[in-house]
Amino acid sequence: MAMLRKLAVLAAAAEAARRYAKKNPAQASKYVDQAAEFVDKQTKGKYHGHISGAAQKTKSVAGINRPGTATGVDGPGPATGVDRPGTATGVDGPGPVTP
Repeated sequence: MAMLRKLAVLAAAAEAARRYAKKNPAQASKYVDQAAEFVDKQTKGKYHGHISGAAQKTKSVAGINRPGTATGVDGPGPATGVDRPGTATGVDGPGPVTP
């Protein structure tokens, strides 16, 4: 039962952090970057890729992908797999056949 209580407290803290990040995306992004920089420095850069990936994932989950946006959703849209305009799949191949 004590474990369940701890999880409930942790979930409440995470939700409070998420709400703060939504209201203050630039500040929250700055804090995430500072924390990542601190951990990277403590590990002497050994886990730099993992740390920066975790920081980006944290920003993504919290909705603070770009600092300075009100909602954090003003970034680029999802990847569509289209690499070149005019092709549906982004792969060279026969185009539409016209009679």
